Amino acid sequence: MGSFLKRYENEPASLADAALIRLAEINDSPLLLTTDSDFQIYRRHGRQMIPLVQP
Repeated sequence: MGSFLKRYENEPASLADAALIRLAEINDSPLLLTTDSDFQIYRRHGRQMIPLVQP
């Protein structure tokens, strides 16, 4: 978790954001439903975009 917070220290990352990113990393085909635009910036495994559904 420490490396996640360091990587996104200029973004308002929260513990909940970190938990969702971790869940996206351990799931082979994640799909995240969110209204949080920060997830367009966050990456799983450091480089892969997280598939999003945003209303």
